[in-house]
Amino acid sequence: MSKSKYASSFLKIAGASFLALSLAACGNNDSTKDTNKAEQATKDTRTVTDAMGNKVEVPVNPKRVLASYLEDNLVALDVKPIAQWSVNDGASIQDYLQGSLEGVETINYDLPLEAVQKLKPDLIIMDSATMVEGDKYNQYKKIAPTYVIGKEVNNDWRDELLRVGEVFDKKAVAQEKLDAYDAKAKAAKEEIATKYNDPSAAAIWIVGGKAFIVGDNLSAGAVMYGDLGMKVPALVKEVSAKATGNWSEISLEKLAALDADQLYVINSDGKNDKVTSSKIWKTIPAVKAGNVHNYGPETSWLYTGTIANTQMIDAILKSLSK
Repeated sequence: MSKSKYASSFLKIAGASFLALSLAACGNNDSTKDTNKAEQATKDTRTVTDAMGNKVEVPVNPKRVLASYLEDNLVALDVKPIAQWSVNDGASIQDYLQGSLEGVETINYDLPLEAVQKLKPDLIIMDSATMVEGDKYNQYKKIAPTYVIGKEVNNDWRDELLRVGEVFDKKAVAQEKLDAYDAKAKAAKEEIATKYNDPSAAAIWIVGGKAFIVGDNLSAGAVMYGDLGMKVPALVKEVSAKATGNWSEISLEKLAALDADQLYVINSDGKNDKVTSSKIWKTIPAVKAGNVHNYGPETSWLYTGTIANTQMIDAILKSLSK
């Protein structure tokens, strides 16, 4: 074989060998890349189990969180959502949180699928199982990992905060917030019992020309009676026994018999509402005694959570000191 032919044959063999090695190397690199991607994906998510038993792969550092009606918990944990809860296309929002949520767009309380899709969340947190009834959970899950906080319509707010903390790997922070709240509530309870002679109290919400009274273990009732130890009026006990929600409609005739030392009124109808301008209203013992404390719907009285409840405690202590 001539030198030129030998060289030519060698180059062909060498080239073929090099090509084979290159292809093999590329294959190994692709395989390595796939493995690295899988490992990275695992590192970038955490598996948590929600109240429905769903194992949810949540992002370690979610950037676009949607958690309608859980904003109190988010703000407490220093998490800013991409949209906030509202009613009537933003007409009603949680005003008491706007110091932290100002500029955050609104989404309707029932989280319409199209609206959720447009927001492109990377994590969805649902307040209760009722929000994902039927096939809704699977529909939301197609948009982003979806975590359900509780099975009940009204979940214990403390448990809610801890569960939200777990989702963001901030359970220790959530516990710190609860401990601080409980310490504040304990001190306020002692002050109310000793300094203000352990009064009874009730909260009334006026909206749409009607009056609603809070239950003895939900929302503002949980704060007044559970956390602060204020006495539960007989009428509140009676209504609570049949209550199906946080606030129950009550007639003016019933309210006339309200045996509360202190009355907290959240008025969504304004100064000229039909309830407080009625003759019957003026016969209520707390009204006659001048122990009525008025608040607007922009306050935290209609909501619940560490921030809302803290503000309620401050409002109650301030009202009693007058």
